Amino acid sequence: MSAHAHAPLDRGAQTREAHRVTLIGAAIDLAVGLLKLITGFLVGSAALIADGIHSFSDLVTDGFVVAATHYGRQEPDSNHPYGHGRIETLATLALGSVLIFVAGGIAWASLMRLLGGEPFAAPGLWAIGVAVVALIAKEWIFRYTLRVAKRVKSRLLEANAWHSRSDALSTVAVLIGLVAAQFGAGWVDAVAAILVGIMVGQVGWRLLWESSRELIDTALPEAERQQMQSIAEDVPGVHGVHDLRTRSLGSQFVLDLHIVVAPRLTVSEAHEIGNAVSRQLRNAFPNLADVTFHIDPEDDEGETEHSLRPGLPLRQDVEGMLDDAWHDCQVWQQRVALDLHYLAEQIDISVYVRHLPPNQSLEDAARELREASQELAWVGRLRVWQGPGKG
Repeated sequence: MSAHAHAPLDRGAQTREAHRVTLIGAAIDLAVGLLKLITGFLVGSAALIADGIHSFSDLVTDGFVVAATHYGRQEPDSNHPYGHGRIETLATLALGSVLIFVAGGIAWASLMRLLGGEPFAAPGLWAIGVAVVALIAKEWIFRYTLRVAKRVKSRLLEANAWHSRSDALSTVAVLIGLVAAQFGAGWVDAVAAILVGIMVGQVGWRLLWESSRELIDTALPEAERQQMQSIAEDVPGVHGVHDLRTRSLGSQFVLDLHIVVAPRLTVSEAHEIGNAVSRQLRNAFPNLADVTFHIDPEDDEGETEHSLRPGLPLRQDVEGMLDDAWHDCQVWQQRVALDLHYLAEQIDISVYVRHLPPNQSLEDAARELREASQELAWVGRLRVWQGPGKG
């Protein structure tokens, strides 16, 4: 038994907010990048040029973010029943690859300049001023983007925010190099550019690692899974929870779990217990996109999957075999309902009658049926009930 549903999220509003902060960041990246590059070429600062390239790489990532948040947050459809969240994952993977490529180019060019013994000129105070302005701008867009990322629960937007922070940190290294060059230690400028490359590469590797883990369906952290298990087990009517599995889909995640309930509950009551579990989990985890629950009438944790075991006969076959065994039993012929409970690799049977045959008690009727079905190894507990039945 399972239930699928999607969290009622205002995806349109989230997408618009993500686009707005990303476009603001892109405008800042463009202005800062141009300022760094022009100033770097004019004063001959490799670190400032490298930092300018880093800022322009942010423009590429901003484009990834705009496209991914647009397509990745579209509603599920027939071809993508779990939504389009993996588009954000793929974009993050591409973003990490771009950063590593840019980092390698920056570090290599700066290392060759350092080893080549090229002369280093003093950059001038205005170049230092450009670095300070760039640092303030990138730190502001980092904080703004991170705040929006947490509000709309976008891992990709959060990654882009930290990319902006890496640009701010690299600008700090550049600023140190420019100040050192101003006082005659020009080689520090090249060393600062190499440090920028290393920082950018680290961010790229982290993004690659996290998105790759998502693509291979890595589970959520253990603490979160334990919290989910505790929430589910606290729902009235739940006797146990096992086989709880999670995987991420972009900024959201999906969950499936097995819920153990009392063995003789009706289907509808057991299903409503599962619905209650699903509601509690959604309340605790707003980014839970989909819940699939399986109802178990007994705890089968660690046992072989039922579909891999020999099956028991279903109702149509059960009634046929019982009719063959009990065709001479009057209580069977007078039945008004039949309940079957599949428990402990057997079928417990309850036969309901409105009236018992003359001179026969409930115990006598059950004994007669039990003796007549001794050859049916799958028959478990057998009872006869008198009443209106469930038909």
